[in-house]
Order: sequence, then C-alpha cells, then structure tokens
Amino acid sequence: MSSLSLLRTLFNYRAWANDELLEKMEVFDPERHQDARHNAIRLMNHCHVVDQIFAAHLTGTPHGFAASNTPDTPSLQDLRAAVATLDRWYLGYLETVTPEQLADSVPFSFTDGDKGRMTREEMLTHVVTHGGYHRGEVGRLMRQHAIGLPRDTFAAYLHSTDPSRRLQAAQPQAA
Repeated sequence: MSSLSLLRTLFNYRAWANDELLEKMEVFDPERHQDARHNAIRLMNHCHVVDQIFAAHLTGTPHGFAASNTPDTPSLQDLRAAVATLDRWYLGYLETVTPEQLADSVPFSFTDGDKGRMTREEMLTHVVTHGGYHRGEVGRLMRQHAIGLPRDTFAAYLHSTDPSRRLQAAQPQAA
C-alpha cells in the first residue's frame, strides 16, 4: 500500500471516528455533565482549530489563528458540522495531492511564532495522530461519566466499512 493510499484510508477512518464521537457526545447531559461536556467540546474544538491551521499550512495560506483553540466554545452542533466540512476538505485534498507533493517540505509558523518545517505527508500524519489522541481524552471523560463509548479503532472502522473482512478465515501458519 502506498503512503497516499494509506493516508486516504486513515482520513476516511478519521472522518468516521470524528462523526461517531461527536454524535455520542450528544449524550452528555448539559446540566448534569456540564464541566465534562464543556471540556470535551473544548478538546474537539482544539483539534478542529489545529486541523484548520494545518490545512492552511498545506495550501500555503494564512490561517488567522493566534492560538490552538478559540476563545469562545462553539455549540456541539456547530462544531460537528464544521468538523464534517473540514474532514471532507481533507479527503478532497488527498484526491488531488501527488506523491511528489507529499514529499515537499513546507516551512510554516506555529501560533506562538516559532518556525517549523514538515513534509506534507508529515503534516497529514500529524493531523491524524493528533485527533486520535484527543478523541481518546474525550473518551476518558465519557467513561468517567458512564457514557457509552463509540468504537473508535482503526480495526473497527475497517470491518464496519468492509464487512467481508469478517468472513475471511484466518490462514494457518506455515510450519
């Protein structure tokens, strides 16, 4: 599998996992789970801001953020819609980027003004792993409040989107 093909699969997984988690976050009771709900939305909003920042780095456009989160907390519904839109943008980007472009090293500035340089492939990998880390933090908040967790694993995604994988019997090991 090429790195571009793997990135496409990972970003499809990421969009699926984001949607699953943001839907499940609706179970947080706005009164009973006020702090945990707020923290979960802030974590996912942080991911969304970082995703926007790296989308700007990938395209060479200014991102306009001075921090890795916004001062205001969006509603869960607005955040879910914005995340879905950006997930679609990344999937579209991966349909147009070439392997040569993935290898390009791109200079950029972090929100604190420090300079950085990453290949586009490294930036995309960062976006995937960064989001997974913070979805895990939200999952911990959900577990602490006895809210059921979505099945946010790559294996669960692969098997839910391609059920024929479950029908494939394990091959015996060669001696």
